[in-house]
Order: sequence, then structure tokens, then C-alpha cells
Amino acid sequence: MSAEGKTACVIGSGFGGMALAIRLQSAGIATTVIEGRDKPGGRAYFWEKDGFTFDGGPTVVTDPDCLTQLWELSGHDMAQDVELMPVSPFYRLNWPDGHNFNYSNDHDALFAEIEKLNPKDVAGYQRFLEYSAGVYEEGYVKLGTVPFLDFKSMLKAAPALAKKQAYRSVYSMVSSFVESEKLREALSFHTLLVGGNPMKTSSIYALIHKLEMDGGVWWTRGGTNRLIAGMIRHFERLGGKMMVGDPVVQVHTEDKKATEVETQNGFRQRFDAVASNADIMHSYRDLLGRSQRGWKMGKKLAKKSYSPGLFVVHFGLEGTWPGIAHHMILFGPRYKGLLDDIYDNGVLPQDFSIYLHHPTVTDPSMAPPGKSTFYALVPVAHMGKLKVDWDEIGPILEKRILDEIGRRLIPDIHDRIVTKFSYAPKDFAQDLNAHLGSAFSLEPLLTQSAFFRGHNRDDVIDNFYLVGAGTHPGAGIPGVVGSAKATAGLMIEDLVGTAA
Repeated sequence: MSAEGKTACVIGSGFGGMALAIRLQSAGIATTVIEGRDKPGGRAYFWEKDGFTFDGGPTVVTDPDCLTQLWELSGHDMAQDVELMPVSPFYRLNWPDGHNFNYSNDHDALFAEIEKLNPKDVAGYQRFLEYSAGVYEEGYVKLGTVPFLDFKSMLKAAPALAKKQAYRSVYSMVSSFVESEKLREALSFHTLLVGGNPMKTSSIYALIHKLEMDGGVWWTRGGTNRLIAGMIRHFERLGGKMMVGDPVVQVHTEDKKATEVETQNGFRQRFDAVASNADIMHSYRDLLGRSQRGWKMGKKLAKKSYSPGLFVVHFGLEGTWPGIAHHMILFGPRYKGLLDDIYDNGVLPQDFSIYLHHPTVTDPSMAPPGKSTFYALVPVAHMGKLKVDWDEIGPILEKRILDEIGRRLIPDIHDRIVTKFSYAPKDFAQDLNAHLGSAFSLEPLLTQSAFFRGHNRDDVIDNFYLVGAGTHPGAGIPGVVGSAKATAGLMIEDLVGTAA
């Protein structure tokens, strides 16, 4: 079989969608990407206000190799389209008592930071790193780009995962290696960056540490949106077609086949295969809603557990802040109790932990000269658990977040604000069709991972595929780019007869 004459449609231009489109186009399959919003990128959207550039989505780029592969497929070099800049420290962690912890892959510097917290934990941390390397090998290298389409494939992987105690939480596993509570928080918070509760998310996610230690943490010059722009430039260079600003309203089906894709503006076209990078619930309940499969899956998905929402304050300030790291975590006074409130209790607590993003310390082009771009992000319960009027609550929470940053880092923050706006769970729901305003799709629990997550190829409609956070392996840039590799392998095999 040959790719000649074969066509595919990818719905949504997030990282997963664009990575999949590049892989399909590189294999000679004529691919069309349809994006509903006025700009591509999905969660990696951006705004330009008063000379500041504000990235809407992910800011931490890890495992750059998973991205460079997308160019290498056709003999190109990612550097011609995208410039990655190293970020160091990866994160600066700050606690209410004023203690700072710089987290990086400079081992001597990191051991010195750990020693300040608890000298005995240096050896424990080294053992944790060995554990992290083991789960990285099992969970990321071996399984991260393998589609789990049947239960047998899950059973095959189970013994190795059981040996690594995948049934334990990241926090529990970290606690078995180190004694300092601050260090336990420092080594377990990463799951929050993919929507997982450190107290419940499988210890397999400790692989993130190995990923960062080996590959570093990177920033795309000009913003994460420039990485999307570079992917689009490369996709179009290969002959791919982009359609932006026209949302898909229906995927038509006939005899367990996806036949046509229809958009709001009346575009309607047949494709040999259709892949959705849209929210998983939206894909089934809305886009496939007129088919029995879509309706049934929608009901099934409604019973699953979804990751939290996010409340994000974007703000531009007068002045530059060389002393504020690119990525900071400002921990609140509680850790487990706060996580319980977000994931289980569905309340909006008075306290919070803040992820503070300060790109201009690495890349001054994100703001006018002498000014700085920031965003402050706090996880909040999703709209299914926290039923509040965000138009009313948003301004109150925004002020409390800015007050806290003022108290801990920038005393005259309110006087320095040039421009600001907030983005709440209702905006995720409205702009991204995110079910319940969830920021990361299905919660990454062990019972919602691999075979138990959305399958990369649908079980009933055999030419309908999924890519992105709702399918295996899950959220985060390496996760959704990994899902694209798994999904592309299936699509190319199904359309062309050879595995990718």
C-alpha cells in the first residue's frame, strides 16, 4: 500500500494535534488541521496586550528530543524554526517562612540545597533519583508511545509497574526516601503540572525528575506560542493544510466509519481518517454525538474523574526583576489539606500555592523595554465540584493572589501593574470546550491511565483516533507529543500498511 491519495483530518492544533499532523504529513498522507479558535495552539494560545506577550498555556518544555524528532522525520532541523533557551534553575521553590530552594540538574548545587533542609536527605535523594530512572525506563521509554488498545497489553506491562510500586502515590514514594517535609513537597509537586494530585497520582510520574535531569528545562524564544508557530511552519513546508477560525461541529459516521468532517461555516469534506485533539468529552459527546458510539462514550466519560481547573492572572509590570526566577512555586501554609480542598472537597480555600511564571528574566522580548511579563497560576477545583460565579469570584481571587506575590516578592506590585487580565475555569470551558473547565482532561490516576484512558484509536469507529491529554499517555508537552507518536503509528499502519 502507498500513502498516495490518502487523506487525514486532525481536529485541533494543540501540541498533540500538530505533532500528529507533522508525522502524518511526513509519511505522505495529505493532512488537514482544523482549528476552531482565531489562533492555533489549543492551550498554547497567546495574547498581545500593551506591548506584552502573554502565553496562555504550558511554559515548561522538557525532553526537547521528542520535538526535534518531528523535524528529523523529513531530514530537517528544528533550529531553523524554533530557538530553545535553557532555563536555570528549573524552578525556585519558596515557602511562607522565606526559605528558597533552587531546583536544577547541577548535582553539587542541588545537594547543597538539600543539605540546608536535612543533611541526611542527600543520600535519600540519590536513591530517589535511581528510582526515578527506573520508572522513567518502564513508564516513558518503553510505554510512553505505545498504544494500549486491549487489556492484554496492560497485563503485559503490569509486572514491571508493580515491581516499581506504581500503586503508591508520588508523595508516598518520595516520603519513603526523604524525611524533610519541604523536600517531600519539592519532589512531588510536579504531578500538579499535568493535573495530578501528588497524594494520589501513581509513583510512575516520578519519571518527570529523570526527564528533567537528563533533558533540562527549556523556554522557546518569543514564548511557547513560537513553538506552535514553528511546528505549523514545518507542517506547511511539508504540504500540510491549516484551517483556522472555523470550529468543527460534527464528525459524520456511517457503518462504524468516520466519513466527513463538518465545520460551523459550512465546510464539509470526506477523509480516510479523522483524529481529534479536542477535549475527549467534546470529541465524543458533541462531535460524535449523533452516533450511538459518541453518545455512549459521552455517558461513560461523564462518570470519570477530571483534573482540576486553573485560575491564571496574567500581568505586565513596570521594572525588571533579575532576582525572580523564570519558574517559581510559592507554596502556601498547607500542602495535603490544600490538595484535599482542590481535588476532593470542592471548596475555594483562603490559602493557595502559586506557580509564578516570569519569562522576561530569560527572554526580555516578552515585554517592552524596562518592563516584565508574568503569570500567576493557582489550581482550583473544577466546575463540577466548585460551582461559583467566576465573574464575581475572579476579581476577588485575583487581588488575593497579587497581594500574596506583593507580600513575598514585589512589595509595590499594585502600583507597578501596566496591564492585567485573568483566565478562569469557565474560560477553559468556553474557549477550549474543556469538560467542567478542567485544565488537563482526565485526572492522571492509575485507574485512568494506559488502557483505562481514552484509546489512541477508537474501539468501534475504526478510523477515528484520539491525540492529546485525554488519551495515553496523558497531559504535558512530552505526554501529548508521545500520544501523537502512538496515534501516528496506528494511523500510518491503517492507511499505508506500514508502521511509522
